[in-house]
Amino acid sequence: MPQPVLKGAACLLAHTPGLVRHGSKPSRELPPHSEPLPTDYQAALRGYEAAVAYAPNQVFVGNLAPDALAEVPAPWWRTPLEGARAEGRYGAILPEALFLGWIKVADVFDLVYLTNELVAEIRPAIAAHRLGGADDAARLGEGVPLADVERRVREAHAAPLTVDERLVGCVMPAHDRDATLVPEVLLENLACKASGALTLRHLLGATPAVGADDLTYLLSCSEDAVGDRYNRGGGNLAKAVGEMVGCQNASGADVKAFCSGPLYALIVAGSLVASGVADEIAIVGGGCLAKLGMKFQSHLAKNVPILEDCLGAVAILVGRDDGVSPRLRLDVVGRHRIGAGASQQAILEALVCEPLDRADLRLTDVDKYATELQNAEITLPADRGDVARQNYRLIGALAARRGEIKPAELDEFVRTRGMPGYAPTQGHIPSAVPYLPWAREAMLAGSMRSAMFLGKGSLFLGRMTGLSDGASILIEAQ
Repeated sequence: MPQPVLKGAACLLAHTPGLVRHGSKPSRELPPHSEPLPTDYQAALRGYEAAVAYAPNQVFVGNLAPDALAEVPAPWWRTPLEGARAEGRYGAILPEALFLGWIKVADVFDLVYLTNELVAEIRPAIAAHRLGGADDAARLGEGVPLADVERRVREAHAAPLTVDERLVGCVMPAHDRDATLVPEVLLENLACKASGALTLRHLLGATPAVGADDLTYLLSCSEDAVGDRYNRGGGNLAKAVGEMVGCQNASGADVKAFCSGPLYALIVAGSLVASGVADEIAIVGGGCLAKLGMKFQSHLAKNVPILEDCLGAVAILVGRDDGVSPRLRLDVVGRHRIGAGASQQAILEALVCEPLDRADLRLTDVDKYATELQNAEITLPADRGDVARQNYRLIGALAARRGEIKPAELDEFVRTRGMPGYAPTQGHIPSAVPYLPWAREAMLAGSMRSAMFLGKGSLFLGRMTGLSDGASILIEAQ
């Protein structure tokens, strides 16, 4: 049986303060597009430089180690990092104007209109960018006059696109009566497609042994719902991303499981390689626009900047054993069974203890655990707690209950085998996988032997079942 390995991973951010108003919560709570935004809301939106210098964002793209984040004075938004870079070894932090250009590039049905002023501004940068090029610059077209955009927003119910509160474009509806093809949903899906494609481009550029034509299967683990009125979540954003990246030999499909999606996709990818169905597989998870600004009201109430202003995206490369890359241990996969129970302890016992027990491994045999890595500075103002730390303490408590550590060693367990949360709170994005590039690098360097990745999902949100969900997998150095 072929051994599946982790050949690479990438993480990308698009700083999109103008798109925050299109998030699910802000779009319901803020005034309509025809009215001015509240001054306190506008004042709380961060500039691009502040987003780049924000320590968790530097961790996400690979410029600051996760453990080093604990040494940065809190609150992190008050402690910008000197010398912070928009380019990281695992990805980049993109400015909004360029990202809107790539949303236009992702649009193959002529639904996105950008002003000719914005197109002239961004075309040279997209042509010269390592994630773009001449083809992307050509796809921008020439743009349209501002008056045309204003008319479409006013008369055709188009969704406005802004940069620094300047109207620079719009997204048109694709059908006059289909609720799944309204501009707001199309914008969500196009932003997801563009961010996923750009992250996959970075990953392939950083993995010279595997090119776009080498990929035979693509899996999307995003939280989009691509479809129409007859098939509301039909999907296959995976193929749409592959088309944008030029993966001519790949087929694909989408894996949906709320926040557990990336872990299920990782297990499916490894299984496809192990079965011989595919040799090289890419998993992509584009950003979730609907979750921008989810907690903006709590942030405003506590004088915190609106920190949910970045779309996060991930891409993962799984392939046949190359003799070097870390192995996906398909014999150490955790499943949250329907009858397992919904308490956090029951979920973690199913995802951590049960798979390790099957392999005769102790909890202390795992060097690092990657769980839900939500940035606590986003969740704490909304009284949601420090999700990552809570998970690590529960895992440590399980280790203590099993006699693997002493109760007094719990804090040390959390410090050494966990990490501070640093990912955008976009459901599938924080679910463990942002740590994949860090773990792979450490395993290749010989400083880490193994890491367990686990994600949990809230299936009850869809009102079809009250169950929770989860999946996990152990990744181990050669």
